[in-house]
Amino acid sequence: MEKNISILGVPMDLGQSRRGVDMGPSAIRYAGVVERLENIGHTVTDLGNIDIEPAVRGTAKHSNLKNLEAVVNASLDLAEKVEKIIGRNDFPLIFGGDHSIAIGTLAGVSRHYSNLGVIWYDAHGDLNTEETSPSGNIHGMPLAASLGFGHPLLTNIGGYAPKIKPENVVIIGARDLDDGEKDLIKELGIKVYTMHEIDRLGMTKVMEESIEYLKGTDGVHLSLDLDGLDPKECPGVGTPVLGGISYRESHLAMEMLADAEIITSAEFVEVNPILDERNRTALVAVALMGSLFGEKLLERPLTMKREYAYQTK
Repeated sequence: MEKNISILGVPMDLGQSRRGVDMGPSAIRYAGVVERLENIGHTVTDLGNIDIEPAVRGTAKHSNLKNLEAVVNASLDLAEKVEKIIGRNDFPLIFGGDHSIAIGTLAGVSRHYSNLGVIWYDAHGDLNTEETSPSGNIHGMPLAASLGFGHPLLTNIGGYAPKIKPENVVIIGARDLDDGEKDLIKELGIKVYTMHEIDRLGMTKVMEESIEYLKGTDGVHLSLDLDGLDPKECPGVGTPVLGGISYRESHLAMEMLADAEIITSAEFVEVNPILDERNRTALVAVALMGSLFGEKLLERPLTMKREYAYQTK
C-alpha cells in the first residue's frame, strides 16, 4: 500500500559518549533514502531535522545521567512533532541520532494508540535505569523509560506514563544485556529473541512468532538500531557487538513486516559516519527501509508464479 511518509531527522549524540552519531540523519539522506522510497511508489516529505540544543557534556545535578536536560528537551520537541505527523495521517519515519531519541518518538506515537506494540531490533535491551546503568548513558534507557521505569523526567515525557505495555514488546537480536536489564526482562515477562533463538529457530520463525504475538495491538512501532546487525555488515555504530543478525536475515525480517502490514511508525538509529566505511551502515539502513516499505526484487504475474511452481515440482 502506498504511504505518505514524513521523514524527520534527530541529530542527537548526547545520549551516549562517542561523537559522530549526530551526523546519522545526513548520512542516511546522502545514501538516497528519499529517492528509494519514492521509487517504490510512496509520497515522501522530508521535514528536515529538529534542533538539538548545545549541551555541556556531563552528568546532571543529583543524578548520574549524562546530558539529562538536553535529552529531555529534545524528546519533548520530537514527541510533539511525531504526534503532529500522525495527526495528519502520515507515516513517521525518524532518523537518529543515538537511541535515546526513541523516548521522544514513542511519546509522540503512543498518543494515537491505546495498545501500541513495539519491535525493538537491537543488540541491546536498552532497559537500564539510573540505578542499573553502568555508564549513565541515556541511549541505554529508552525502552525502560517508555515502559515507565527510570528517571521521572524521562518516563513522563509528554505528561503521561507509561507509553507502552511490557506484554506488547518484542526484542529481536539481543546479545549484550546488563544484569539489571535481565532482571527487568524476567520481572516484566518481556518477549526476547536473543541470537541463540534466531540461530536455533531461524529468522522466518522468529518473525512469524513476533507478528502473531503482536496481533492484538492497534499499531506497531519499529525501533531499529543498526548495531542489531553484525559489525561486519554495519561497522558505523557506536556500540558494536560481534555475532549479530546478518544483512540477509534483516532484509527477510523487514520483508515479512511489509507483507504483514503491521508497522505504523519506525525509527532507524545509531548510524555513525565517523566510525563507518564509505557510508556502508547508512546504505544498509536505506536498503532495509526499502524492504520495510515493500520493495521487491521481482513481482511475477500470477501466470508466471503458476508456471514456476509447476516447473519446480
